[in-house]
Amino acid sequence: MRAVPRLLLIEDDPAIRAPLLRALRDRGHAVAAATTAMDGLRAALDDRPDLVVLDLGLPDVDGAELLRMLRAVSRVPVIVATARDAETEIVRVLDAGADDYLVKPFTAAQLDARVRAVLRRVGSPGTADETVVVGGLEIDPRSHGVRLDGEPIDLTPREFDLLHHLATRRGEVVTKRELMTEVWQIPYGGADKTVDVHLSWLRRKLGETAAAPRYLHTVRGVGVRLSAPGEPS
Repeated sequence: MRAVPRLLLIEDDPAIRAPLLRALRDRGHAVAAATTAMDGLRAALDDRPDLVVLDLGLPDVDGAELLRMLRAVSRVPVIVATARDAETEIVRVLDAGADDYLVKPFTAAQLDARVRAVLRRVGSPGTADETVVVGGLEIDPRSHGVRLDGEPIDLTPREFDLLHHLATRRGEVVTKRELMTEVWQIPYGGADKTVDVHLSWLRRKLGETAAAPRYLHTVRGVGVRLSAPGEPS
């Protein structure tokens, strides 16, 4: 997340959307809005907000179905804000992957409190913006800059996202399924070659090979692990 949390509000009713946008911005959030499910899905994938506030009664696709679509490709926190108050509906949506559920009518202060609580659970704002250091690698998500042993490395945006994601999971084996979902933001569907090609490019720029790795270690049949040279497996 960023120093200022970036929210996406998916709400079709202008009488609700406008005051919520104003109130959340007044409380220090950067907020974008979408008025349909499909626009909301595109915005969630393209802009990568820190949290989504989702209405269920959308004009094109039901919000519960949008939640399922979103959960197939992203783990972004979602607060459902809706007039539907049946217990069965609340349970169904929470089981589908919502992080919180707020029944209309509610105040902007109540929504802001829920937003801050969910963001606290997933990590303090700004944590993901801090420079990650792994051995001689320095990865700065604010500038998209990477240095290896003090020397800058020129990476494409996708290569940077891949390296940064692996660095935040330092020492863990990350599956290709997770990389496709979290880095490429698309459902995994046998796209091993996509991941393999980008890993090959990254290795070349890090001055290593799959046969003689320093940072990027392939665990055959499982995934890839980033660790500093000399760190135990």
